Amino acid sequence: MINTIPIHYYIFLSAILFIIGAVGVMARRNAIIIFMCIELMLNAVNLLLAAFATLHNDSSGQIFVFFIMAVAAAEVAVGLAILSMIYRNIKSIDVDLLSRLKE
Repeated sequence: MINTIPIHYYIFLSAILFIIGAVGVMARRNAIIIFMCIELMLNAVNLLLAAFATLHNDSSGQIFVFFIMAVAAAEVAVGLAILSMIYRNIKSIDVDLLSRLKE
């Protein structure tokens, strides 16, 4: 049960996951890895929202988690479609090579 684990453990875990995701977005050049890091950041927020919703006995945080997961699923679907089209055109998913699409 979540009430047996202190809330600061959830805050710490969520902060670590979010920082790992943010560093991955800033440091990596592979578009798939960047999307995975964005998903990691969204899941860190979801974990924190669910933990605080349970702590305060309010289901609105869990409703937000549901909507964030729906948006994340849509982002993955659209992002993978865009990545497949980029790969067809330039034969790479390196984000540094995307400047060639302007030509």
